[in-house]
Amino acid sequence: MRFNLSAWALNNRPLVLFAMMMLAIIGAMSYSNLGQSEDPPFTFKAMIINTQWPGATAQEVSEQVTERIEKKLMETGEFDKVISFSRPGESQVTFVARDSLRSKQVPELWYQIRKKIGDIQHTLPRGVHGPFFNDEFGTTFGNIYALTGEGFDYAVLKDYADRVQLQLQRVKDVGKVDILGLQDEKIWIELSNTRLASMGLPLQLVQKALEEQNSVSAAGFFETATDRVQLRVSGQFETVEHIREFPIRIGERTFRLGDIA
Repeated sequence: MRFNLSAWALNNRPLVLFAMMMLAIIGAMSYSNLGQSEDPPFTFKAMIINTQWPGATAQEVSEQVTERIEKKLMETGEFDKVISFSRPGESQVTFVARDSLRSKQVPELWYQIRKKIGDIQHTLPRGVHGPFFNDEFGTTFGNIYALTGEGFDYAVLKDYADRVQLQLQRVKDVGKVDILGLQDEKIWIELSNTRLASMGLPLQLVQKALEEQNSVSAAGFFETATDRVQLRVSGQFETVEHIREFPIRIGERTFRLGDIA
């Protein structure tokens, strides 16, 4: 005689009801203890390869840069599609990995792409800048803080921001800390074309003199019986006053940079 589950359940209703209640209670407790993530991890399977070639036409960029990069990317065999566009002076190629690729395999794929593009970098035309890679589309910021300080100049604020960044990077579960709104420290030298012309001083000569004075170059070393002494060229600009007092020489005449700039 075959076992009849329905008949058994009707004959043992108290036991069945008890089992149903227990399962409902256990299910409710399990649901309340489910793991939750405020920012669940998500892997973007796309990478952008950007290349700059100033002065080139769109056709030159397409034939000599974009097509070479596309062919190299297709050698991976892990792409869903490769999208590219070329315009004067710039090439951009978007590599989209196939959906079936597991998240843990993506970093290795990005490494292979960088390696393959690096192998053909020497074959690209002279004057090309890059290629540059961007695969951090999944970076999200949970908190943004503003650092202000009345009476502090920008350089001091940046120094404190760097210290805060180091401390935050040591916090558990912090993946990345970026400082936004940074400005490069620069010194601007404004030259008067009229004054340069009246003095007979070429602009290129002034630019060359400034670059050579502040250049960083190896000066060799001197070996003794026991030591090797490194030689370094001094005279680099250390203050704005040093730049202002810098002498510009043309022929037998010497000009002070502060007098023409």
